[in-house]
Amino acid sequence: MKYRALLFDWSGTLVDDLPPTLHATNTVLGEYNVPALSREEFRQRFRLPYPEFYEELLPGVPIETLEDTFRTSFNSSPKGVTVLPHAREMLDWCRDQEIRCFVLSSMDVGLFTEQAHDFGLHGHFEAIYAGVIDKRERIGDILKAHDLSVADTAFVGDMVHDVDTAKHGGIASVAVATGYDPVERLAQSDPHHFFDHLGDFRQWLENSIIQPTVRV
Repeated sequence: MKYRALLFDWSGTLVDDLPPTLHATNTVLGEYNVPALSREEFRQRFRLPYPEFYEELLPGVPIETLEDTFRTSFNSSPKGVTVLPHAREMLDWCRDQEIRCFVLSSMDVGLFTEQAHDFGLHGHFEAIYAGVIDKRERIGDILKAHDLSVADTAFVGDMVHDVDTAKHGGIASVAVATGYDPVERLAQSDPHHFFDHLGDFRQWLENSIIQPTVRV
């Protein structure tokens, strides 16, 4: 097996929450008379850590003043959050293979907890780190706390920040093209692996299992 432990981003990696995130973001912008962003405009401009994104659009407005509006609008979005194709199968397969799974996400802790329980995914993870503004600042502590070897641990995500976080922690980066960052930008971040979706990553992992030699 290539990897014995996987850290997963949440948004855009395991679940599709781009529609409610865009809805909530535009609601926040509307309160300050800033024009709404289209889906593609949002994907081009959004980045992590997310306070930098909001500082660019709403300079001088403390991020704390935006969070209540964001949460309320997120939950009232016409389009809700859905589990991405192949995500559930990926986590089930990891459990069967005894691959240790974790979550490292900037998603609001309350929203994450609701989603994970609603989708029945909470039990797949050994530990969850949500509400992390800058994942690069936590990755080292997480690896140490769980005694994870950098040689067989990878971080799976959909954004450049996730790739940068993996590199910062000295572990492999796995990028999937199912989320927030455009494919071109994500590819330029030079991840160790780049897959269209988690199904392709799981297939790659299956192929990497060393088959025993049959002696006759």
